[in-house]
Amino acid sequence: MKKIMVGNHAVSWGVMLARAEVIPAYPITPQTTIVEELSVLCADGRLKAKFIPVESEHSAMACCVGASAAGVRTFTATSGQGLALMHEMLHWASGARLPIVMANVNRALGSPWNIWGEQTDSLSQRDTGWLQLYCESNQEVLDTTIQAFKIAEEIHLPVMLNLDAFFLSHTAEPVEIPEQKRVDDFLPRYQPEFRLDPKKPYSFGCLTPPEYFMEFRYKIQQSMLQGKEVSRRVDEEFGQSFGRKYGLIEAYRCDGADLILVTSGAIASTARVVVDALRQKGRKVGMVKVRLFRPFPQEELYAVLRDVEKVAVVDRNVSFGVGGIFAHELNAAFCNEKTRPPIFSYIAGLGGRDVTPQVLNDVVYQTYKRSQPEKHSVWVGMRNGP
Repeated sequence: MKKIMVGNHAVSWGVMLARAEVIPAYPITPQTTIVEELSVLCADGRLKAKFIPVESEHSAMACCVGASAAGVRTFTATSGQGLALMHEMLHWASGARLPIVMANVNRALGSPWNIWGEQTDSLSQRDTGWLQLYCESNQEVLDTTIQAFKIAEEIHLPVMLNLDAFFLSHTAEPVEIPEQKRVDDFLPRYQPEFRLDPKKPYSFGCLTPPEYFMEFRYKIQQSMLQGKEVSRRVDEEFGQSFGRKYGLIEAYRCDGADLILVTSGAIASTARVVVDALRQKGRKVGMVKVRLFRPFPQEELYAVLRDVEKVAVVDRNVSFGVGGIFAHELNAAFCNEKTRPPIFSYIAGLGGRDVTPQVLNDVVYQTYKRSQPEKHSVWVGMRNGP
């Protein structure tokens, strides 16, 4: 069945198809319509879940921690300032090895106040032990929501799927809705080996002395690294079941390219249009979309980018004092390689500003013009120039 739906409702329907059992919810623009739709799906009986309105995003994640520890499939959603308020509990969720799934609608952080799209909110949480996936389309949003539960429950770590505020969250597209039985076959009922149970008492997250604490962190790191292969396999299995797969990264028209744009999220759609137009003009330009950010797909990116003459990374985010976060990660990932391309870093689209074809053409032009990358990220699409 195909249905015209906005990105936020694609999340909601993915959660329904995944048969989430507990949904703690607190509204925040531009995420609110995710939990509103879920409340409707619960109220009319299409989703058999406990919908719990709470008093803050911190409480929402704390509620997720309790529900997941009790052994039920758990989901919540947030955005921007709400994700920042959850920070403490994000660490707790991963440290407790709980397979919570959360949708984050990427929104700029204040001050000044802004409700529009930017990835700095999720990327500021990149060290909390959550897998992070970034979606380009509403179809990918629904499919990734279903995949996220399967990934999380296999590696016992939480997963955050991200979609651009308004560009996806409030934009309607045709979305293929898979049949419930096929989703049930792909994603069986969650049955954890350990859970809070009065009949079989365990202690979870108790005080851990230095003699043991480091090993807990090592196991999280090993599971996070394992998450890359699990994410790849789950995506392949999803493709076999439903005819759609996305990969950890996607290389678009990269064969023979001398310059490759690297980006993520909704910008990738615009980048495809720009690449096609430049190819028609004889420019050897390609594009790589990064879908999985944590764990970082270092080997996959290196396999595509190692021999290209120039790489231009377009970041809709900023780490102050560093620059674009995807570009920084890419530089760090390639730093020990004997053969590595020069990586040109650009920042665009902060606070929901459009990253137009003109902006991306400017990125391509500047990258061709420069012989070496600038010391710091170059800001493009500014009102009066950088």
